[in-house]
Amino acid sequence: MPNEINNSKKVTKKLNGSCLCGLVSFKILGKLRDVIYCHCAQCLRTHGHFSAYTQVEKKLLELVNCDGLKWYNSSKKARRGFCMNCGASIFYERFGSKKMSIAAGMFESIDFLKSKEHIFFNEKPNYYEINDKLIKWSQYYLEKL
Repeated sequence: MPNEINNSKKVTKKLNGSCLCGLVSFKILGKLRDVIYCHCAQCLRTHGHFSAYTQVEKKLLELVNCDGLKWYNSSKKARRGFCMNCGASIFYERFGSKKMSIAAGMFESIDFLKSKEHIFFNEKPNYYEINDKLIKWSQYYLEKL
């Protein structure tokens, strides 16, 4: 069956996503992690506010159009992918990881995504409040790569 993943019987819907101008577009065939909100200084400067990222295994991510994709090494541990035409911040990738984080708003339909937790919550600036009941971590706990 064309929709099978790793010879599994579980069928997963194909998901499409892109930046604002379309010069970066992608398809995903696989399960996405629930959304994590990051309040670190890098995300604040990259997005202009806190970030909302989901994540997928890289082998399940297909770049359809990468004409506008530009990578920026934001630290010794990770890089960020953005569109050099419209400026959209799209990807976050930890070096050596088998997973790719994707800004949650890049998908054509995001109704299926759920919020999971906050990270770097102690770095959150005072100009906004968060009153949800999600777990609020003071740092990032490293998921298995």
